[in-house]
Amino acid sequence: MTFVVTEACIRCKYTDCVSVCPVDCFHEGPNFLVIDPTGCIDCGVCVPECPASAIYEETDLPADQQAFVAINARLAQQWPVISAAKEPMADAEQWADVKGKLQYLEEECPQTQS
Repeated sequence: MTFVVTEACIRCKYTDCVSVCPVDCFHEGPNFLVIDPTGCIDCGVCVPECPASAIYEETDLPADQQAFVAINARLAQQWPVISAAKEPMADAEQWADVKGKLQYLEEECPQTQS
């Protein structure tokens, strides 16, 4: 099994979890983090670090968050690895307890300018 970042992370993007991950399995998008299921070693150290309570073990995933298994797997292939904590999004506290945020998930990372 793996750990999964769920909807609670959208528009918050707290990165406390990233700083404790021993294998750098987190990937960063514009307003969300995901866990690469092929890199996760199932240690669970990230779970208590998340201020938004957005990380679950796959076997404990709430029914309404099941889609995030596939979302994490897909976006981990597209987004860059994040291995150091950063500041959360500016209005993270306002969004932390909001439900129904899937519509706000931004999947496209901005292209790097040369």
